[in-house]
Amino acid sequence: MGNFEVMAKQAKTASDEDPVLGELPAGFPWTTTDPFLFGAHQKDFYPAGNRDMGPATDSGRRPAGEEFSTGGWSMYYGKTVPGFPRHPHRGFEIITFLTKGTIDHSDSVGATGRYGAGDVQWLTAGRGIEHAELYPLLDERAPNTIELFQIWLNLPASEKMVDPYFTMLWRENLPRAVLKDDAGRSTEVVAVAGRFADLEPPPAPRDSWASNSESDVAIWQFLAESSAAWTLPPTARPQTVRTLYVYEGTVELGGKAFAGPIGLVLRSDRLVEVTAGPNGAAAVVLQGRPIAEPVVMGGAFVMNDQREIQEAYRDHRNGRFGSWLWRGDAPVHPRSAGRFATHPDGTTEFPEAV
Repeated sequence: MGNFEVMAKQAKTASDEDPVLGELPAGFPWTTTDPFLFGAHQKDFYPAGNRDMGPATDSGRRPAGEEFSTGGWSMYYGKTVPGFPRHPHRGFEIITFLTKGTIDHSDSVGATGRYGAGDVQWLTAGRGIEHAELYPLLDERAPNTIELFQIWLNLPASEKMVDPYFTMLWRENLPRAVLKDDAGRSTEVVAVAGRFADLEPPPAPRDSWASNSESDVAIWQFLAESSAAWTLPPTARPQTVRTLYVYEGTVELGGKAFAGPIGLVLRSDRLVEVTAGPNGAAAVVLQGRPIAEPVVMGGAFVMNDQREIQEAYRDHRNGRFGSWLWRGDAPVHPRSAGRFATHPDGTTEFPEAV
């Protein structure tokens, strides 16, 4: 459902006092609204790893590349190591927030690295990039659970053909706090994008819609213990759309209970109190002012009309998405490698050394 359809439905069904304007499916993937294109909570309970950092146990003879298979985990498109080998994008941004496990990244602008639990990768595809995202199973003696959120944020037409850009938001630099309600119950909040109270996350990439001071883009995670309450602040702009995706547990808003997984479109013009259920709650807020431009999707390309989609396919076929410098389409780093990021200019970050 498009953003403006959602807003129309909200206006018909919500009372002035109801903090919940509408409900959205939050299975796989989540239903999102402009400026977001895609959102998903992904969790795989991988077994111990083998010498090649793939699963040590038999996958039940499921073919490599079978998506979201039963049994608690999937190889996705990986043949040896789970994950997503080399594939292209154009016209939007990919934000990957990893909460458990390890991801190895390589791309066609020359960036590569490994990141872990609590880290966020922010990738502006712009005019075109190829990248690989693999999930090396580093522990050979114990399970290797992978949990992440992948969020696609649209780019305005004026920025769709900007140069690709890769950045890491390391967990050491992401602001987080523990909120206490009147009864002393705790909710942990992590701000990935957009200010929350006194939490100011690192700036978004220059060409991102999130870097526009009037976009109101926010990505916040909340982990609440049993019956804990927290408050979402109002925004300054009535056009801003705020959705609370409850991916585990239950919440109560306005005297009504909601069980996850579910997306709740909330009023953004007033304070909204959220209370976790008896078993707690885990949720992510996606918020933003709509870009309000046509959206045409073709595979992993997102443009404003069909002609631009065909141009994206042609450019990719003609090798205009950068140079692939890595060995094979599914490169992974040695088991012993820690977290790091090597940028296209050759500089390397080691956050654990800071």
